[in-house]
Amino acid sequence: MLDLHASALAAIALLGCLTTLWLLSLALRDSSIVDIFWGPAFGLIAWVSVAAHGPAGPRALLAAGLTTLWGLRLGAYLFWRNHRRPEDPRYTAMRRRHGESWWWKSYLIVFVLQGALAWVVSLPVQAAVASAGPLGLLDAAAAAVVLFGVGFESLGDLQLARFKASPEGKGALMTRGLWSWTRHPNYFGDFTTWWGLGLLGVAAGAPWTLLGPAVMAFLLMRVSGVPLLEKAMRGRPGYDDYVARTSAFFPRPPRR
Repeated sequence: MLDLHASALAAIALLGCLTTLWLLSLALRDSSIVDIFWGPAFGLIAWVSVAAHGPAGPRALLAAGLTTLWGLRLGAYLFWRNHRRPEDPRYTAMRRRHGESWWWKSYLIVFVLQGALAWVVSLPVQAAVASAGPLGLLDAAAAAVVLFGVGFESLGDLQLARFKASPEGKGALMTRGLWSWTRHPNYFGDFTTWWGLGLLGVAAGAPWTLLGPAVMAFLLMRVSGVPLLEKAMRGRPGYDDYVARTSAFFPRPPRR
């Protein structure tokens, strides 16, 4: 079960941070700064829930710690990658489409919507924070899955960054390492991480909170993850061959 008081306070804190970030985006004319906050937002939800619930049990601390590890790594990576870059083309296109009303529409369409999604995805973490009792084998399995997911996406991001920094990586496709097993190791890592955190929700006696990882999986595989990036990559030299031999999402050995 959720602690509704703690969950409500987490939602209020999240909305406050996103509102502040929205005001900053108006000054910078850059709505894409919200992406950097996507990962840390989950850590915020977790720790506000811990503080509001009261004395934290071992499962609460495990859930909050694992969520923070994933969220801060992702936020730090996106900050490093996007720092001093212009606004993401996706948001620039939305800005043009909505015209002069974008300043207030961006608050609802981008900032509030992302906050609502983060709150729903984090349901298993909120349930774990509200649970009592000792840790068990399912908690250990959950932690192992989360650490595997974080490690997988971290390695994929590191491989991509090194490739892009090399002379041969200028304008070329990354098709080595984990990128030869899946075209999106970063998204697969996120997917794995959140199903691992979902197991903590199950261990807390709230299997219905698997709705959170299911929403994350849907976003990654059908909405804002794979489809958008695949659309942007389509037409690049060698991309069709890469698609033909490399799994779109779930890792497997490359086809010959």
